[in-house]
Amino acid sequence: MDAPPPAAGPLAGLKVVELGQLIAGPFAAKTLADFGAEVIKIEPPSGGDPLRQWRLLHEGTSVWWQVQSRNKKSVALDLRQPQARDIVRRLVDEADILVENFKPGVMEAWDLGYETLSRSNPGLIMLRISGYGQTGPYKDRPGFGVVAEAMGGLRHLTAEPGRVPVRVGVSIGDTLASLHGVIGVLMALQHRHASGRGQVVDVALYEAVFNCMESLLPEYSAFGAVREPAGSALPGIAPSNAYRCTDGWVLVAGNGDSIFRRLMAAIARDDLGTDPALAGNAGRVARVGEIDAAIGDWTRERSVEAVLDALNAAQVPAGRIYTARVIAEDPHFRARGMIERVTTAEGLRVDVPGIVPKLSATPGAIRRRAPALGEHTIEVLGELGLDATG
Repeated sequence: MDAPPPAAGPLAGLKVVELGQLIAGPFAAKTLADFGAEVIKIEPPSGGDPLRQWRLLHEGTSVWWQVQSRNKKSVALDLRQPQARDIVRRLVDEADILVENFKPGVMEAWDLGYETLSRSNPGLIMLRISGYGQTGPYKDRPGFGVVAEAMGGLRHLTAEPGRVPVRVGVSIGDTLASLHGVIGVLMALQHRHASGRGQVVDVALYEAVFNCMESLLPEYSAFGAVREPAGSALPGIAPSNAYRCTDGWVLVAGNGDSIFRRLMAAIARDDLGTDPALAGNAGRVARVGEIDAAIGDWTRERSVEAVLDALNAAQVPAGRIYTARVIAEDPHFRARGMIERVTTAEGLRVDVPGIVPKLSATPGAIRRRAPALGEHTIEVLGELGLDATG
């Protein structure tokens, strides 16, 4: 890191053992680590977590790794070996939280299920993230985030009408499950504070997606309405869409009643802004095509910057489509501490996302760079009274 490690975060003193790989489990453990928990990541000695090799590499290691595994310690253990599993049990005996995202049944096959581990550590909280959860008829199916996004109802909506549903661009199913897992862990910690007992936090990828699907199910239950893809528009709420400019696109959310009037004044369409039939959302939805056309006619004659200047002056929510380049150059990201520079184990100085959320009294921080494979094996095993060969 480029600066001295900051003070401990709000989760300082908690010990986490992470057995996860790729995204869902490791993202949850990363979030706990960002706020001060000691996270010991267990990786296979041959190659480590496969995420080390995903996407763009620098000297053989993914730069994504610098985000997903910051603030963690790496211990190389082959969990196929009984001796390695014995070491994990000893680590878990001293841990507060265990994070895993294997297929249901794998931990039990290794004699690392919650029933076994909680006998010697009754306060243990075990976060289990899987495709379909630990119970139910689908629990034994392999499940990845992309499948969960489809099952949870999201993938059907991510398309232009009549076009093939598309991926949102990131592994949102995994990340949503991770964040739900962190919420569950924090609630379980509160319960343990009162009772002294741990518990299992069971997160299914598809359920985390489904939990964010707004009115999808009640609309079907009440009206038989199946929500369909709507492209960049916000169905049933108007106007809220993407509009073409001379040099790109802008997103405009003019769907509040007073905001709509200010928007129409800004584009010189007071005839629409003062129309009594458009004073409420229901009336605007009924004429959304007309309203979108009016906004689009105005934006098509202006640059993105000119549109944003006019709408910001009118206090109408609007924004450009951000790319990585725009993010890296945007002053607000840096002013909020959302772009931080770290130095990797190979010496590369690289920008990574900062800490979310912002806590005023006990903020999180990047305290250590992402580890090399097995970098902390000797240290961690030594704390157990073992040498590197166990």
